[in-house]
Amino acid sequence: MSETPSDIARRVLATETEALVRLSDELPADFDAVVALLLSIRGRVIVSGMGKSGHVAAKIAATLASTGTPAQFVHPGEASHGDLGMITSADAVILISNSGETRELADMIGYCARFSIPMIALTKRAESTLASAADHILLLPDAPEACAIGMAPTTSTTLCMALGDALAVALMSNRGFGRESYAHFHPGGSLGAALLRVSAVMHKGDELPVVTPDTPMSEALVVMSQKGFGVAAVVTEGRVAGIITDGDLRRNMEGLLERRAGEVATPGPLVTRPDTLLTEALGVLNAKKRTVLLVVDEAERLVGLLHIHDALRAGVA
Repeated sequence: MSETPSDIARRVLATETEALVRLSDELPADFDAVVALLLSIRGRVIVSGMGKSGHVAAKIAATLASTGTPAQFVHPGEASHGDLGMITSADAVILISNSGETRELADMIGYCARFSIPMIALTKRAESTLASAADHILLLPDAPEACAIGMAPTTSTTLCMALGDALAVALMSNRGFGRESYAHFHPGGSLGAALLRVSAVMHKGDELPVVTPDTPMSEALVVMSQKGFGVAAVVTEGRVAGIITDGDLRRNMEGLLERRAGEVATPGPLVTRPDTLLTEALGVLNAKKRTVLLVVDEAERLVGLLHIHDALRAGVA
């Protein structure tokens, strides 16, 4: 009986999984040296390959660049027609070829040799032209391709991609590249939003609706109206003593204008720190069914105000 599509899928995944386990067990001997080299260069990591290897190279370059290692993909065909000028003596070059005999890489190999640019071969053939010319070899296990005819790049590209991820993460760790750094490189989309801090979007300075405990409510209402957040922070000597919300106004309607802010305010309001992740602050707002968080420093001094709309505008939902 012929294989079902599900049978084929399981066979492909099993083949590639086995190859990845082999790669982990037989990690290239030059891996640590390559990491040390890429940490030491003053320029960028140039990554190149032809065909499917080119697509993998572009992905590896993008991953490196987004995790703290300046990198760029250069197409080998375009390199032979002027783009070799993108590669400088301050760079290092990673060339990807499963066979190590991809003829389109010849000009890049020659260029690296001519100008003493460090070259790393990512290949499965240690005796290939590419490996012989390289300063370092990231040797892949000789694992079978997962396709039915054993020729379409499947397992080999998976191995290249995985080893590229391993390089990027090792470099990332050695550079001390953390969440703050990642946020700088991912300001757009949900990734960037998830890593934003409250300090990036909070209101501060003259935008803050601040009153003192002795402020007449007639004046406090004006402040609440002018600032447009629907609240007023009651502050004593710079520290938050309470907050006046719409709910507080409703509960104190009788004789409201004859009262002082400190009499109407709710003490111990919800607060957060400037370095709190925006996603965490939004979680507090949702859980407590509030629209505003006061932002205080370690001494409980008021430094900002976060409105739920600020989080939503930043892409945190």
